[in-house]
Amino acid sequence: MTNPAYNFPEVTLLITHYNRCKSLERLLKAFKDLNCHFDDIVVSDDGSQKAHLQYIQELQSTYQFRLITTPVNKGLGNNINKGQDSVNTEYTLYIQEDFVPKATFPEHFTNALQIMQQDKKWDMVTLYSYSPYPYMTPYKLGFSEKVFHLAPWYTNNLKFYLYGDHPHLRRSTFLKDFGRYPEGLNGDQTEMQMSFAFIKNKGRCLFYDDHYGLLTQENSAEEPSTATFRKSWRGGNSIPLVIAKWIYAKYKFLKLNFQLLTKTVK
Repeated sequence: MTNPAYNFPEVTLLITHYNRCKSLERLLKAFKDLNCHFDDIVVSDDGSQKAHLQYIQELQSTYQFRLITTPVNKGLGNNINKGQDSVNTEYTLYIQEDFVPKATFPEHFTNALQIMQQDKKWDMVTLYSYSPYPYMTPYKLGFSEKVFHLAPWYTNNLKFYLYGDHPHLRRSTFLKDFGRYPEGLNGDQTEMQMSFAFIKNKGRCLFYDDHYGLLTQENSAEEPSTATFRKSWRGGNSIPLVIAKWIYAKYKFLKLNFQLLTKTVK
């Protein structure tokens, strides 16, 4: 049985990639199998090895995408910036190569896009997250608004991730509205600095409540995740680790408050 066609003529699928060509192929095939059609697909590569690039170039005849490359690895910020610069549609679906959309994705992505089309106040819609955003107000159709509270009694340090690098739909004016991604930093710092900019420029974001409901993140032994340590840290339940995580969370809360209050956003 063929899936119904889902056409998104105002959306570019922007995929960031680095040395995971088989994961990229899996992602592209999943969207094709779900019968999702975008106006354009851009693969922004961050200086992958020659073998990966050759494989990706072979994929272009099957999946019809534009490949944006750089001769050397320049980091996450540069990779997103150059990819977003090449987008010509009103909306961008941003996703990393190691994600896979579920059968539920097309219907709820359609809802997210319609919400953004109908109400210009929304700057982005988060479609996946490791955990729910701590402070949210229910909106509609299974989405809630992320609400940032600066007051110190809102003590969950995850509140600072009003913006996140996980898959999301956004307006393609994002770099103009909130500034370009900082370059020369590691991935975590790049994400945090962009979130500070999003907060200070009063960005508004929706969150799909079933945060694992639309996509999965899959990493094979051949193309492993680079976030293994963070995942094991989150998953531990021993008493010493629980205490250590609590202390670290309070330290990070204070640190991020200071950084946000002292950061100047151009």
